[in-house]
Amino acid sequence: MTAAVQPGEVPSPPSRSLAQRAPDLLVWGGVLALLLISIKPVEVGHFTRLFTNSQNMQQFGREFLRPDFAHLRLYVAQMWLTIQIALWGTSLAVLLAIPFGLACSRNLAPPWLAQSMRVLMNLLRSIPDLVIGTLFIVAVGLGPFAGVMALALNTGGVLAKLFSEAVESIDKGPIEGVRATGATPLQEVVWGVIPQVAPLWTSYALYRFESNSRSATVLGLIGAGGIGQVLFDSLNGFDYRAVSAIAIVIVVAVTLIDLLSQAMRSRLL
Repeated sequence: MTAAVQPGEVPSPPSRSLAQRAPDLLVWGGVLALLLISIKPVEVGHFTRLFTNSQNMQQFGREFLRPDFAHLRLYVAQMWLTIQIALWGTSLAVLLAIPFGLACSRNLAPPWLAQSMRVLMNLLRSIPDLVIGTLFIVAVGLGPFAGVMALALNTGGVLAKLFSEAVESIDKGPIEGVRATGATPLQEVVWGVIPQVAPLWTSYALYRFESNSRSATVLGLIGAGGIGQVLFDSLNGFDYRAVSAIAIVIVVAVTLIDLLSQAMRSRLL
């Protein structure tokens, strides 16, 4: 039995027994053990090379600090293409994620359907964008469309999971109210579920659009079009001044997208 706290006395924080703290100690102890075990595999000992090879880094840094904007119009045009790839990829992903997200929701779909859809979405999320992009390049050839489809499938799997989690946390009251009017299951979803999750779904989609703007840049390295392809060519040519200019264009574009996305999300939530 705890002693009563006298007026003006600061209450002491609740104490936890060793048995209560054991799960936390086990988890964090396991994390620490994994870090120690991973020192050699990830070659943390190579940290000293940052200083022993400083001359190479200085040469790269000197070139990188003198960006060459001679082809700025090309960089901006390719960055705009990259943004369009991200926009189309995210839009198709949303169209894919809405039905699959509803099918993954345990409070709407039967267990057999929800579990099978979750396995499918896990598969889409686990395959890297570069692998999916390579498959589409083989199918449709080099170009932006392969990047669009790679982003659509991977992002569709991610958004379906996020959408389903949002649906599982909704208030059942509106659904029961719509059901009481004799509505069909589809009408229950349209009028009882969608209005509750629409702002959160939109916020998730905007987050993924920001991420896809960067992912689309990487997809350019395998020939999926956009600024990444120009960046890859400049890297292969050791033209670090051009690489610096391209990096600046990417940073500015992603920053503007982030600011626009924040403004849109602030009006939704």
